[in-house]
Amino acid sequence: MKLVLASNNPGKLREIREIMEGTGVEVLSQREAGCDFEAEETGETFMENARIKARAAMRATGLPAVADDSGLEVRAMDGAPGVHSARFAGDRSYDEVCRDIQARVEGHPDRRARYCCALVCCFPDGRELSCFATTEGEISRELRGTGGFGYDPMFLLPDGRTMAELSEEEKNAISHRGRAFRELVKRLKDGECDADK
Repeated sequence: MKLVLASNNPGKLREIREIMEGTGVEVLSQREAGCDFEAEETGETFMENARIKARAAMRATGLPAVADDSGLEVRAMDGAPGVHSARFAGDRSYDEVCRDIQARVEGHPDRRARYCCALVCCFPDGRELSCFATTEGEISRELRGTGGFGYDPMFLLPDGRTMAELSEEEKNAISHRGRAFRELVKRLKDGECDADK
């Protein structure tokens, strides 16, 4: 089965291909499927934005398409950056953005944060599957690690490591995105939305 990933983010594409390896699902980038655009994320929730992107890629390619909308919710920032996680960075490097968030939570008694991933898979016949998963952690006091991407160097896990200090295999086993995509694969295999029907 082929799925178009409704994203042009190379880090996300690499991570999802690693998660889906050995599942029988081939993940194509939008460019590989012949469309090269970014759908406008006008939704107010992660799920709404994932649905907008998946539907746009499916309509443009005629193939089943999957999109995730992921982000970081920080308790001390009232859940921000949330659905605006990518836009929150703006033109700044993620190193700068991580330091900005660390400064905002400095001295706050609650450093808890979570990664969220909403996933929507759309099929040309109108069927859809959706999944949602989270990874709980907190904002670290320093940036550590060279793996992952985005906010990973400051996302501190319960075992004392940041997400960026994990191997790709370890990250995919516990990450919000890994959990959501494994749930999607399970539901596809269970026949909830069999693409061959």
